[in-house]
Amino acid sequence: MALTLTEKAAKHIQKSLTNRGKGIGLRLGVKTSGCSGMAYIMEFADEAGEHDQIFESQGVKILVDPKSLAYIDGTELDYVREGLNEGFKFSNPNVKDSCGCGESFNV
Repeated sequence: MALTLTEKAAKHIQKSLTNRGKGIGLRLGVKTSGCSGMAYIMEFADEAGEHDQIFESQGVKILVDPKSLAYIDGTELDYVREGLNEGFKFSNPNVKDSCGCGESFNV
């Protein structure tokens, strides 16, 4: 499978990379956190790590370490506005349960 971005997510990331002035793409991963076990990590990537898997979607590179890929493979990342809030939304087919606040999940 792969990781994909919606058009809105890709545009937001490209704009952020342009404003930042450097970076090759977006690094996605997971860490142990929250009441459900895992939380997503997102940061700009300035270079690829030796073991990173690199996906390209909508013209944006997505870098993922092998351990995280097992938990987020097949995920689509969107950028949404809901009322006064806006931010990234993960559609992860591996998630079995998530916490009420939406910040953590388990597989």
